[in-house]
Formats: sequence, structure tokens, C-alpha cells
Amino acid sequence: MSLKLKIEQEIKTAMLQKNKDRLRALRAIKSLILLSETEKGFFGELDSETETKLLSKAAKQRRDSLTIFQVQNRPDLVAVEQGELQVIEEFLPKPLTNIELQAAVGDIIKELGASSPQDMGRVMGVASKVLSGKVDGKNLAEVVKELLSK
Repeated sequence: MSLKLKIEQEIKTAMLQKNKDRLRALRAIKSLILLSETEKGFFGELDSETETKLLSKAAKQRRDSLTIFQVQNRPDLVAVEQGELQVIEEFLPKPLTNIELQAAVGDIIKELGASSPQDMGRVMGVASKVLSGKVDGKNLAEVVKELLSK
């Protein structure tokens, strides 16, 4: 089942349960999907990789907003962003643990034959495609840098 159909079902459920916070987050996700589907030059449905990228971007935006609102001491807005982030994360793939991430990056490094920090760009290109949505780009870069400098 596509993400769009899952979201539509969840919207119906949230409406029946009168859960306004969840409903707001689900509608935001649906809006992102609809905007992507109506972009110039796009035909058909989104593939799972594109859906994951959309959700990852939305989650990152919520995390950034959370940080800003915490610094500004705005607990009302922090609660809203946390709620939306939790809903978005329900639809994202399970994130990798640090050990799983290191193993996956290690495999990619062996596969590419990378041996020095100069190969970081090549490794990051492949790793970001393979691990899309399962890891934050910042964490991925740290692990790649650490493993290549050994």
C-alpha cells in the first residue's frame, strides 16, 4: 500500500477519534505528497524512495524547529512540533543503530575499495542512496569519516 493511501486511512481514523494534533500532522504529510505529485514533469505515483525523502525532510524540519523553539523557551510550540515529529516518524523506516550503521558503511567502503579520507565523497554518495531515510546525513558523514581515517 502506498504512503498516500496509508495517510488517507490514518486521516479518517484521526477524524473519527477527533484527534486534532494527529490530524494536523497527517494533513501536512498529505500536502507534501500532493505537492510532489503535481510538480511539473511528474506523472504517476511516488516511489518509496521519494516518499522516504519527503518524510525525512519533513522530520528534519521539525527537529530544526524544535531546537529553535527550545532555545526561545516556547514550550507551547515545542509540544506541537514534537507531536508532528512523532507522527512523521511512524511512517519512516526504522533508523539504524550506531553498530548497524558502522557495519553498513564498512561494507560499502569494502565494496568501493575506499581506503583514505579522499574517498569520502564516493562513499557518501553511495551510502546516502543505500541508507536513505534510515540515518541522518550528519551521523552518516561522521561514521564515514571515522572509518576512512582508520
